[in-house]
Amino acid sequence: MGGEEIITRKEIGGSLPVANVQALASNHSGDTPVWYLRPELQSEEVLVDESLQIPTIDMRKLMVDEGGEMEKLHFACKDWGFFQLFNHEVEDKVIEKMKMDVQEFFKLPLEEKNSYAQPPNDIEGYGQAFVVSEDQKLDWGDMLFLLPQPLSQRKMRLWPDKPTSFRETLEKYSSELHKISINLLKSMAKNLEIDPEKLARMFEDGKQGVRMNYYPPCVHADKVMGITPHSDATGLTLLVQVNEVQGLQIKKNGKWVPIRPVPGAFIVNIGDIIEIMSNGEYKGIEHRAVVNPENERLSIAAFHNPNYQTMIDPLPDLIKENSAANYKTITSEEFVRIIITNKLDGKSLLGHMKFAD
Repeated sequence: MGGEEIITRKEIGGSLPVANVQALASNHSGDTPVWYLRPELQSEEVLVDESLQIPTIDMRKLMVDEGGEMEKLHFACKDWGFFQLFNHEVEDKVIEKMKMDVQEFFKLPLEEKNSYAQPPNDIEGYGQAFVVSEDQKLDWGDMLFLLPQPLSQRKMRLWPDKPTSFRETLEKYSSELHKISINLLKSMAKNLEIDPEKLARMFEDGKQGVRMNYYPPCVHADKVMGITPHSDATGLTLLVQVNEVQGLQIKKNGKWVPIRPVPGAFIVNIGDIIEIMSNGEYKGIEHRAVVNPENERLSIAAFHNPNYQTMIDPLPDLIKENSAANYKTITSEEFVRIIITNKLDGKSLLGHMKFAD
């Protein structure tokens, strides 16, 4: 948490600067630049069966293991990698205020938003992420990305002071979601039959990133992508949809499944780090964000990761006598560097981490 972490966070990598999509969407004549167009999207199958949805988990029952909720959580993490969490005890007013302030931020003039732009070679701030080549296809969206945790590493110059309540709102929201993530990790550890406190300590003073997404409408919505298909290179992600426009889709059995958010719930997904730590028992699932042809879409994703001292590898307690580690060992710093300096590409990161069969 001291000087060592400050050094490791320096020049870890950033994203190449590209055009602001919100401004592009509001100014263009109807022609979408070719570097956003992905004609192959039209051939990918999206399920229309609304009965297929990710599991829902009641956190109140989970905390006291009532009604088989622990078993439901175990199934959700193994079979889906996604679930919706309700009765999480984060007050509605905290969530709604966060949504409101994010909406107000993206309504600011571009010049004002750009005062919080990502510095060179830095992922934090206003802009885009994972742009590493001038030749790659771009996502149809802008973001504000901040690292609220650990407190000692906050870059307050990148925290908007418009709206005036933004900083206080994010502070509260960040704290509440950190608590939820720790409780979920403890429940997952119990299901994996490992020490809950040991896993929680790895994340207790860990890194939390909050990505606030803005996806403008696009007349060629069926040919652009809000976020490229990927699995999250994190421990746990907690997401809320800010407005009523849906767009999250997950890959299940080779097909894309649109997710209908449950009002008041967090959409939780397993990240690559937990997949590695669980030695593959829990799965990080590929997902993407699609764009609406008529309406803007906003979302807030909070990513929770272990501290920089934690090695990213299968937990020793899960390596049994008759089983081997399925993933390589890597430092947290190197893991972050690989994430930031590569474009999103399905589950390619996990492919690099897996041992060959």
